[in-house]
Amino acid sequence: MLRKGMFLADRYEIIEQIGTGGMSDVYKAKCHKLNRFVAIKVMKSEFSEDKTFVSKFRAEAQSVAGFTHPNVVNVYDVGDENGIYYIVMELVEGITLKKYIEKRGKLPFKEAVSIAIQVANGLDAAHKHHIVHRDIKPQNIIISKEGKVKVTDFGIAKVASSSTINSSSTMGSVHYISPEQARGGYSDARSDLYSLGITIFEMLTGTVPFDGDSTVAVAVQHIQDEIPAPSTVANDIPVSIDKIVLKLTQKKPDRRYQSAAELITDLKKSLVMPDEDFVVMAPSYGASGTAAVVSGASDTEASSENADDDLLKDDEEEFFNDMDDDNDLEGNNNQEELEDDNDDSDIDDEDNDKLDLIMKIIGIGIAVIILIVTIFIIVKLVGSTKSNKDNGTTQTTESVTEQTTTEASGKNKVTVPKVEGMDKEEAIQALNQVGLGYKAVMQSSDSVAEGKVISQGTAAGKKVDKNTQIIITVSGGKEVKNKTVPSVTGKTEDEAKSTLEADGFVVSIDYQYSSTVESGKVIKASPSGSVAEGSTVTITVSRGKEIKNVTMANLTGKTESEARQWLENNGLKANVSYTTTSGTYGYVVSSDYSEGTSIPEGTTVTITVSHKQQETTKAAEPTKATQATTQAEQSTTTTAAQN
Repeated sequence: MLRKGMFLADRYEIIEQIGTGGMSDVYKAKCHKLNRFVAIKVMKSEFSEDKTFVSKFRAEAQSVAGFTHPNVVNVYDVGDENGIYYIVMELVEGITLKKYIEKRGKLPFKEAVSIAIQVANGLDAAHKHHIVHRDIKPQNIIISKEGKVKVTDFGIAKVASSSTINSSSTMGSVHYISPEQARGGYSDARSDLYSLGITIFEMLTGTVPFDGDSTVAVAVQHIQDEIPAPSTVANDIPVSIDKIVLKLTQKKPDRRYQSAAELITDLKKSLVMPDEDFVVMAPSYGASGTAAVVSGASDTEASSENADDDLLKDDEEEFFNDMDDDNDLEGNNNQEELEDDNDDSDIDDEDNDKLDLIMKIIGIGIAVIILIVTIFIIVKLVGSTKSNKDNGTTQTTESVTEQTTTEASGKNKVTVPKVEGMDKEEAIQALNQVGLGYKAVMQSSDSVAEGKVISQGTAAGKKVDKNTQIIITVSGGKEVKNKTVPSVTGKTEDEAKSTLEADGFVVSIDYQYSSTVESGKVIKASPSGSVAEGSTVTITVSRGKEIKNVTMANLTGKTESEARQWLENNGLKANVSYTTTSGTYGYVVSSDYSEGTSIPEGTTVTITVSHKQQETTKAAEPTKATQATTQAEQSTTTTAAQN
């Protein structure tokens, strides 16, 4: 992995990593030589150690480097440095078509056609330069911020296909692979057109025609199964677009558009007269040799042949022709010998014995040939019967008239039941009961309950072949719209509730103590930001500071100061009342809360404290005698003191 600030070739400064793939990482860089930003694709280490892969990688990249077009992500440079192999490309700020479809869903047909025309323009230019992409898919198509459509990774797919790549990247490509590529056969420009047809199908419907649990399962569908018309999956698709997609996705390359230029002509015409049936489909030949023009998606039998079937038929014909030639040759030789024998009247017994031996050998040879032909026919009959049983169909192996073939195929027709309004499981059961398959497409609906069938791709009452896949659109319920939760922090409970309910939210209230938020005010709301409309929003309302309960102790007998200290330490307030006593004073004699009582923190507790008894009687006036005595005592005391 490259780090920010690193340089490649002393000119490309790495800015940041902007993507990663199965075989490479992509970085944004600045070319200091030309003073522009570029994208650099760097090969991953597991591939860079493969010399064969590196050689092909560089050769393909260099061939593409000389090719430029407005609808192609252009390659500027190819190089390597210290084992780092890289391609310098045009930097396109935008989004892949895959992400665009995921974000928008199915596209309006005019927008899809416009994108397809730009892709086809890029392909047309590449094909004229003898460059085949081989991996056309929405992931390799970029829509710039300016709306320009560009195809990327030209030439790289050829290298990747010849090497082992991870399953995730293979899975991404197999949904768009042509039948000839799936079989590992020769691919050309028409393979790109097939993949573009699948891409257009996805733009129009929001889904790919074939899907499965493995790459093999999907690839087999591309080889064997007919692609449904886009109009059977999505509504409001004009007939011309239907026909264009069906022609692009024919199994045989020679039945498709033969060039991107041909395709562009029809695409442009579809924008002008979308409902006109102007697309010319290639003829299909049945067992009788009579040509039948393929029209729409319903003509599945006519277009079901593949290249392997043709090859087998050619080999079979050649085999029987060889057998006929051998028989004719041997028969003629025998006839000449007989004529020669009739003309020669001097044949002796020895010659007759030789002639008998020759005739026996010839007869044995003819018998062996007949036996071989018979065995071959039996094997073909058994194989054909078995194959037809597996597919739920009955066919004859002999050449029959077109009328007979039609009558036989008509016996395998079934009537499509009406499944609109049914539950999904009920609809599937109804289709299976008459021998039909299904493909469910989910779609939000404000009017149809979740799980109910909104529509069916093939109209009820229509006759179709057994095992035909019927597209059913199933309601996913109301479309979920997001709304931003308004800020209600600091509002009163009533204010917050009114605000949220006015925006369509369901309000749930929770309470909690807070030492910082005033009682009755909202502390927070959850969730916040953008949430689904109608979601439940929980507001947390302050109860104020948490109040704790205190278990009262026995304060009687404690000093006033001890009682005051205990009350303060436990969050209680003291109120002191005094009472006079004849005994000791300064001690608590009673409290208005008895021992063991639980009272709230902050409560005022009144304690009664003993106080010194007050003097209530006035002292008597001293008598004159008492005064004289007192004075004499004082005088004596003074004199004594002086002495």
